[in-house]
Amino acid sequence: MVSDSLWIVGASRSGKTARLVKQFCSWVQTENPNQKLSYTKNLVQKKDLRRQKHPYLQQTEPAVLVFAANDDNRRQLADRIVTSTQGKYPIRAKTILGFFQDEIILYWPLLIQSLHLKAQFPVRLRPETEQELATKLWREHLDEDFLQALGGSEYRVVRRILDLFQLAAYSGVPCEDISQILTKAILPQENTVNLDPQLLGTLLLDWRKWCLDRGLLTYGIITELWCQHLLSDRHYQQHLVKRYQAVLADDVDEYPGVARRLFDFLLDEGAVGAFTYNPDGGVRWGLGADPKYLEELARRCRVEVLNQPAENNLADTLSAPMVELVTESMLSSLPEVVRSIQTTSRAQLLRLTAEEIVKAIKTGEVEADQVAIIAPGLDAIARYTLVEILTKQGIFLESLNDQRPLIASPIIRALLTLMAVVYPDLGRLVDRDAIAEMLVVLSKGYSGREGEREKDELLFPFFSNYYIDPVRAGLIADYCFVPHIDRPNLLAVTAFDRWDRIGYAATKAYTEILQWIEQQRSQQELRLIPSPISLLDRAIQRFLWNGSNLPYEQLAALRELLETAQHYWEIDTRLRQAPLSGDNSLPPSSPSPTVGEFIELLRRGTITANPYPMRAVGSASKAVTLATIFQYRASRRSHRWHFWLDAGSPLWSKGGAATLFGAPFFLQQRLGEPWTAEDDKLSEEQRLQRILADLLYRVSEKVYLCHSELAVNGQEQLGPLLPLVNACVSVITEPTSSATP
Repeated sequence: MVSDSLWIVGASRSGKTARLVKQFCSWVQTENPNQKLSYTKNLVQKKDLRRQKHPYLQQTEPAVLVFAANDDNRRQLADRIVTSTQGKYPIRAKTILGFFQDEIILYWPLLIQSLHLKAQFPVRLRPETEQELATKLWREHLDEDFLQALGGSEYRVVRRILDLFQLAAYSGVPCEDISQILTKAILPQENTVNLDPQLLGTLLLDWRKWCLDRGLLTYGIITELWCQHLLSDRHYQQHLVKRYQAVLADDVDEYPGVARRLFDFLLDEGAVGAFTYNPDGGVRWGLGADPKYLEELARRCRVEVLNQPAENNLADTLSAPMVELVTESMLSSLPEVVRSIQTTSRAQLLRLTAEEIVKAIKTGEVEADQVAIIAPGLDAIARYTLVEILTKQGIFLESLNDQRPLIASPIIRALLTLMAVVYPDLGRLVDRDAIAEMLVVLSKGYSGREGEREKDELLFPFFSNYYIDPVRAGLIADYCFVPHIDRPNLLAVTAFDRWDRIGYAATKAYTEILQWIEQQRSQQELRLIPSPISLLDRAIQRFLWNGSNLPYEQLAALRELLETAQHYWEIDTRLRQAPLSGDNSLPPSSPSPTVGEFIELLRRGTITANPYPMRAVGSASKAVTLATIFQYRASRRSHRWHFWLDAGSPLWSKGGAATLFGAPFFLQQRLGEPWTAEDDKLSEEQRLQRILADLLYRVSEKVYLCHSELAVNGQEQLGPLLPLVNACVSVITEPTSSATP
């Protein structure tokens, strides 16, 4: 019997997603009514019946469940389906984790009844809040021996333990079995630091119980609740079958193993499915994805292989020779389309790479939005150098999913300092340097009376953007700032004997800032500021927004700050109802301690969750792309030109931050098996081959291998792509300066 479900296999840009959308359209729009999906027939019949009886009722017919690997791909896929079908058929587009979260919240009353939980609405913990609360809960166990056993700082150890819970949930393993799997997976001869799997299991069980008692949900808890409790409930199963009679999933090689349980259940109940799979994908391998386990789903489907190559790519001509050069070190040369930029130091490499991009764009060889800079890892020096050189030439640079701490932004540091000044008992968080920076940033919002700003801009053109420059801000901080543990204070500018040196514009701007701070302090004492989020909003409106258009980077940072703060105080409100054991929580009338904890959390460099997706528009959207290998492959982008930065780095074959501690232990095909050095070597070879093939399918004209002999730390770079660099015929090097007579 031939299955109605379809399994589509193909490389990157081979048309898998287009074939998926076409298959859906053929299901719902076929000219032969006998070939229509059963849910489509029922949809028409039920609509006719409802028009006769209850024309006012909303549509409740089964929809199609559509999945994508990440949120960006989800929006694009949903748009393509809706456009192709003119929005006539109900679909629900989600990521796997997004679907689990929605289902848990929707059927939370069912879980309350079956698990005997407290009747309260659930609140999801963001990663940064999850980290902080878990650290507080496990504080007594985080001694020096325990940290040494897991090989890292307190922050890293807590993250590793939480990741184990998440990996187990993604693979469908109950939390109770984690210690057993770790016991089998960690060989005695490798456990030289006396890692105690039983203790890890106990900590995670305590964490799960503590969260559920307070209605707090993490991604790991959400996935486990859905897999272990919700999916096995017959009431939920009945509703799930009624709601969905078809499922489409794009790039299933990026899905966790637990996703197969959902697909198997729907197919068992008569649903029809269409799935796409990329053999060279597996971008999220090491982050919970289990491509081999998902690939077994092909047995239940009609397999269709897309052999046609991706249009305009270099994979057909370069993939095989590059892999041979890397794996077998064969002596050969690469075609002219692969060029090499070689320098001695990395600083020279960054400058030469940026100059090559500028030259190509200025001469019209390529557009800015058709150039991508891809690296195994990006440090702040590389980002800053590339941004500075390109920006000075009028070329924008888009950094994909820039995972920098919020505290790296000056406007965020200024707002946090402002919070510490307004709220009492936070003087320890304020110093002169922070005050000076705050004055510079906030002086941009100086307005005065209506019409005065235009006059001031004519009188003081150099200070039209920031009326208090760093020098004047430093003088004010030195002579007008009074440190205090409870109430740090800012004096009037006349407290400085030579206040005439500050100047009219800076004096007026500082006076406005001072008056605003005093006003907020008085309102805070009278309880007229609803929450610290309101204070942040007031400061943004008054000093940063002020009727102007903020740059994209600043706007994104502010949105991220407000979303993080809103979530932080939402969790704080929940915890005041049921605090941590031993946590001396203060009554709601004293927000200062929570404000201090929030400031310290961000100042520690915590990377918060990305804000709601926001894209650059206008000329900023025509930008050179800067991304790590993981970010670029996950974004599914393609460009005419590629610049592979740090081609000699050993990180090209390493998982790095894209591989979680213990990830191989929870793969279904080797659940609980030890991960040996041989396995690690084979995994690196396979990862490198997938990366090369995938990237070559995403470039159509040129590849530049950018290599410096020395890395940032001064060590010689001898990575796996070095044979490719040596095989390049066309080489761009640093010009040697000739001595003049």
